[in-house]
Amino acid sequence: MKDFPISRRRFGQLLAGSAAAAMLPVSLRAMAADKGRAVAATFPGTWEDAYRTVLTPMLQKEGYGLTIAPAMAQDQLAKVMASRGNPSYDALLMSPGQMTVAVQNNLIQKIDPTRLKNWHLIAPDFQGEYGPTVTVEVNGIAYNPDLVPRPRGYKDLFENPAYKGLVSWTGFASNTAVMAYTEIAKLYGSGPEDMKAVFDLFRKYPEQLKNVVDSTNHQMTLFQQGEIAVFMCSTGNVARLKSLGMNAEFVHPESGSPAAPVNIHLANGSRNADAVYAYMDAAISQAAQDRFKLPPAEMFPTNSEVALTPEIAAYVTREQLKTLVYPDWDSINKNRDLWIREFDTLVAG
Repeated sequence: MKDFPISRRRFGQLLAGSAAAAMLPVSLRAMAADKGRAVAATFPGTWEDAYRTVLTPMLQKEGYGLTIAPAMAQDQLAKVMASRGNPSYDALLMSPGQMTVAVQNNLIQKIDPTRLKNWHLIAPDFQGEYGPTVTVEVNGIAYNPDLVPRPRGYKDLFENPAYKGLVSWTGFASNTAVMAYTEIAKLYGSGPEDMKAVFDLFRKYPEQLKNVVDSTNHQMTLFQQGEIAVFMCSTGNVARLKSLGMNAEFVHPESGSPAAPVNIHLANGSRNADAVYAYMDAAISQAAQDRFKLPPAEMFPTNSEVALTPEIAAYVTREQLKTLVYPDWDSINKNRDLWIREFDTLVAG
């Protein structure tokens, strides 16, 4: 390759030109650099895809950069606790179980609602002092009607032979799973804390342990492959499976459907609180929630100006939200580590 000589003056001109090009106002990258960047933890899968696709460009228009970092709520909590004062994330996405622990350990801070222009558009129940509720996850049972009959509730999954070997469960680190287990503890034991009744149930029906896996995402893969026909889920999981062409249906357990609001939180020690507020505001905006409510995410909108789709209304209406089962997370958190260890021991045999 032939070398081309370049003068010191020309070299300086090229450097100046490159710097100027990087600062062009039409560049979204440059705009994002003006106000800084936020790292936002988001649940993997559908949540990650939706938030990256919808919220990243919205923040870019405001002059902020946004890095979406997929992590389950328990993992978010563990990482932030391990890096106090220098959090791994500027914003967290959590249900009440993890939020309670985060508050107790001073990992998140109360927000200033006056910095959110869309705050007045969400109902008072969704105006959390530690951050806005962006959706309510409604939990129940997913099943494949090609393989099994429609279950009435949790008892069917253990007592009806039609489901033998076709049900999958996850461990107590999963919010979806632990909410189901507390409901099963009510049915077979003395109350939601009577997890011995649940463990005894698994010992009585050992085939239920055959399909214990590490996450709901793993369960969805097994469901698509036809290896299982039933798992504990949110309505969003079923919406995702349907978007992939799967024959999947959602069942409200006859004993009640567990539910959990999901909130965005501002981490203590965040390097860019302004960007986090912009992120929160975008997530509760009509523009964003009108997109989040569509397949494959089908998230329940908390913005009062966003109409429910027929598909979401078939799962739950705004009027029905108060009839759902909202677990006692203080009780769950008090026992959760013990339940995790006992369940893992049970599964390991």
